[in-house]
Amino acid sequence: MKIYTADKVYPIDQPPITDGYVALRDDGTIDTVGSQSDLPTTDMINLDGWLVPGLVNAHCHLELSHLVGKVDTGTGLLPFLQKVVTLRDVDESVILQAIADQDAYMYEHGIVAVGDICNTDHTLHTKTQSSIRYYSFVEMFDFMQDGMTESTFAKYKEVYDAYRSDHKDKKSCVPHAPYTVSNGLYTAINGVNQPGDTVSVHNQETPPENELFIHGTGGFHDFFGQFGFSYPPNVATGQPSIYTLMDRMDARCKTLMVHNTLTTTSDIQAAHAWSDEVYWATCPNANLYIENRLPDYQVFQANDAQVCIGTDSLTSNWQLDIWQEVKTLLRYKSYLSVEEVLQWATLNGARALSMDDQLGSLTPGKKSGLVHISSSQRDGERMMLAESYAQRIG
Repeated sequence: MKIYTADKVYPIDQPPITDGYVALRDDGTIDTVGSQSDLPTTDMINLDGWLVPGLVNAHCHLELSHLVGKVDTGTGLLPFLQKVVTLRDVDESVILQAIADQDAYMYEHGIVAVGDICNTDHTLHTKTQSSIRYYSFVEMFDFMQDGMTESTFAKYKEVYDAYRSDHKDKKSCVPHAPYTVSNGLYTAINGVNQPGDTVSVHNQETPPENELFIHGTGGFHDFFGQFGFSYPPNVATGQPSIYTLMDRMDARCKTLMVHNTLTTTSDIQAAHAWSDEVYWATCPNANLYIENRLPDYQVFQANDAQVCIGTDSLTSNWQLDIWQEVKTLLRYKSYLSVEEVLQWATLNGARALSMDDQLGSLTPGKKSGLVHISSSQRDGERMMLAESYAQRIG
């Protein structure tokens, strides 16, 4: 058994403990958590800073790790997507090495589980060998072209079949976004998944997305026209895009809405009425990288939304580090509390990925991982956060 002490321990499922400790068994199981005043005289590993559970990256595109620094910041989503499409043709050995490197990076920086978007089987080998638990979301899109639906589904179903679902990892088929998926493809996706599976989907990331579904106009027409695709005439519904998602997706699955930059109170309330298993993944650094804006988190707070945190990919971020996302949230949205954002980064993400039986909180009996948030700065919490970094210790 190892006993770690710190200035503050955040168990997540109970209030933070000042001058706390965490006792870990040799196999990584949490034995006890409490106040140092309750400890007998014994050997301890004394740490400055905080102790928190292993972090959960609820939304990532690990297979794009080779594209770090290749796309300009601040261009907006449509130019961003256009650039990413042109960068896909890369030697496979480069792709596989970048995937392995970033898996190791995430593990070292305290990430214990990842909800990972897959368009290929490139991440399969790394996931098989990894100490991180993965939920592989095999993402499908046919550009709303009915004639492509059957071949598109067959192609991605092969990718889905390659990934595993076992005691460590999980998988599901998922739609990319409301503006890229036909009705037939939603039906095919729903036919693969089982009630209780988690299904991820990109939601309300940019103004043209809502404009397309409310009015039938906007930049997506020109964007897809460049690839020879045109939208069906009935795409406009008079409502934001999230309503199309709710109309097409299976409410019996857990639904992980991703980005939600433009999501409003009425959108959240409608989603919660549709299903009580809706989770909201925010990727703050990616939102700043692409669109220079963040969601209004106050509307999520006001509606008891289950928010979790992702990094997106290295095409849209500077690093795959959930602690850096936490710091961004606390820096730019000071109305958010440390305790709240830490729950987003741990337990909420574990719940969204159906891994909270073992992950997400420092609960005796769990193997949640233990992360040290360290800092040489001791001049108050704000300075501590500015200089802090996350490192796995157990």
